[in-house]
Amino acid sequence: MISTHILDTSKGMPASDVVIILEKKESTNSEWKKLGSGSTNVDGRLSFDCPKEKGIYRLNFGIEAYLKKDANDFFFLDTPVVFQITNTDRKYHIPLLLNPYGYTTYRGS
Repeated sequence: MISTHILDTSKGMPASDVVIILEKKESTNSEWKKLGSGSTNVDGRLSFDCPKEKGIYRLNFGIEAYLKKDANDFFFLDTPVVFQITNTDRKYHIPLLLNPYGYTTYRGS
């Protein structure tokens, strides 16, 4: 499973209704192939089934629409997070801490 949790640190609240796209980098041509998409729930969470193949993956957090709701000014539009899956039997949790002028991500548990 690949899961994520977005917290809006400017509000101290989860970021709901953020569209996230999961993609895999194709080894043959280095293009990105869309595997799935969804929106975070009221707790700022979303999960995808773990891919069956090792490789390079990307979660693209569509934060622009979310930030436009409340922020008069913001810097980042979309936030791509690229990571590798080396063991398809493991769970991967990728949190995103977000505010209008920055973000932080890390491998969670």
